[in-house]
Amino acid sequence: MSKVFSAHAVSVDGYITGRDPGAGRGLGDGTALFDWYFDGDTASRVFDGFKLSEPSARVFDAVAERVGATVAGRATYDDSDGFNGGSPHPSAPLVVLSHRPVPGLGERQTLVSTGIEDAITAAREAAGDRDVALMGGGVVTEALKAGLVDELVLHQVPVLLGAGRPFFRELPAHVRLRLVEAVPAAGVTHLHYAVERQEARECL
Repeated sequence: MSKVFSAHAVSVDGYITGRDPGAGRGLGDGTALFDWYFDGDTASRVFDGFKLSEPSARVFDAVAERVGATVAGRATYDDSDGFNGGSPHPSAPLVVLSHRPVPGLGERQTLVSTGIEDAITAAREAAGDRDVALMGGGVVTEALKAGLVDELVLHQVPVLLGAGRPFFRELPAHVRLRLVEAVPAAGVTHLHYAVERQEARECL
């Protein structure tokens, strides 16, 4: 069965945007989170124009090649100007989770308004045998609450943004993680975690 995961660039103090993000403003003053996309000499196999350090390219492309569909929340969608009618991934379609109408959806975009479970179900159907990626702190938090997340990848950038949108929102209980891999690279450390489900721990 395909996996559900999230891979986000995040500051050391836990933000995935800077101050004042939004339509036409992108990540606000948080663009330093993505400097590592362009500060190397190894071209990405998946994303045109990305030139990363060799360790970052290896991690980034391995993650990107898994994606069969993406689920994004409304804030992420608006911050990204609707992904210009497309998707954050070059080939994978986008499911937008929003309780409000989304005007002008593109051909590769699907609106789901009935909750995170239905959004991930729709994304699984679109993804086939590939994995589902989650974008946005609200979406990731709701999926964690529902027990639907298998893995988290944090591309941790050595900066304290001081404000912005946090990656994780309030959770009703602890979520235990198991470190799968840690890869230091120029301007970023890639931290790959598996989410330990409660029922699996109770069987130990």
